[in-house]
Amino acid sequence: MTLRIDKVIARQQEKIADGAYYEAHQQLRVIAARYIKQGNYDAAAEILAGGATALLRAGSQQGASASGGDLAIMLVVEVYVKAGWEIAGGGDDAEGRARKKRLIELLREFPSEEPTRKRFIQEMLGWSGRFGLIERGDPDLYHAVGSVYAEDHEPYEAEKHLVLGTSESAETLAKLEYEWYTNDEPHTAGIYAARAVIPFLLIGNLRSANKAFLIFTSRLSSANPSIGVQEVSSASSDVRVYPALPLLNFINLLLLSIQRGAADLFKQLTTHYATQIREVGILDDALPQIGEQYFGIKIPRQGNPLFDMMGSMLFGGGQGGTRGSAQGRSQPRKVEAPPSTMELD
Repeated sequence: MTLRIDKVIARQQEKIADGAYYEAHQQLRVIAARYIKQGNYDAAAEILAGGATALLRAGSQQGASASGGDLAIMLVVEVYVKAGWEIAGGGDDAEGRARKKRLIELLREFPSEEPTRKRFIQEMLGWSGRFGLIERGDPDLYHAVGSVYAEDHEPYEAEKHLVLGTSESAETLAKLEYEWYTNDEPHTAGIYAARAVIPFLLIGNLRSANKAFLIFTSRLSSANPSIGVQEVSSASSDVRVYPALPLLNFINLLLLSIQRGAADLFKQLTTHYATQIREVGILDDALPQIGEQYFGIKIPRQGNPLFDMMGSMLFGGGQGGTRGSAQGRSQPRKVEAPPSTMELD
């Protein structure tokens, strides 16, 4: 069977090499569909992956890459999903890891301008969420997608995928943001540092947030030896202060306040740096969420008078929800810690 499949792939690769892209594409679809109907998903996967790779490498001439993208999408939708293949969950799941690796390798074959890549990414992440351990999708795949977008200088797409990636994603995102920053004015460093840090905080990944900040500021200092930096020490911590970059100082102290669970420091920071905070659009919505998530500072919510009245009538006292729902509702986590006495710069 393996020999037969190899021969099929070899014949179609010869056609692709000769420029017969459409013919090879159609024959690969037909052969793969036959194996799928027989339930031989492994054979179909080999044929589709091999054909997709060859066509994607042929480039965009005469629609070769589009045909390759179509086969790659068929691989996910008609094989991975229909076969119910589970994504690797760690341990000794060699088959699962191999299946995931195949998709990552295919992703890297896509030309950056090929429109079918976006659909392939959506289907790939959708499969990983449906048949994996994490509903939103597999971190390895998110990291691979974000890295590809970063290499293609598509920062917005890179950001939203890397933040859901692996422990390596923080470094990739920080380097991306720093490179993006180098095309802007020197005083905007804090804006780009915020883009590397805040998304990780919003999903509760404090470790990656700290890592991203450290990498960004290390690159900033290395590339700009003349930048003013002051070391401020207290009994409990050491902080590097950038007198000319107040927004960068805010992010640094924000991370420190979260580590300590110091709600008072958080409130002082948002007041002291209010002017700088207004410069960064993402902070307007993010900071109230961070306050609720890490310090238990509830976000004021506008009530609906009709719903409030109905809640009062049906459940008494405006409690809302079913009996006992107060115990079932998740409350924002509040970290207990002694109040900070660190002075703000």
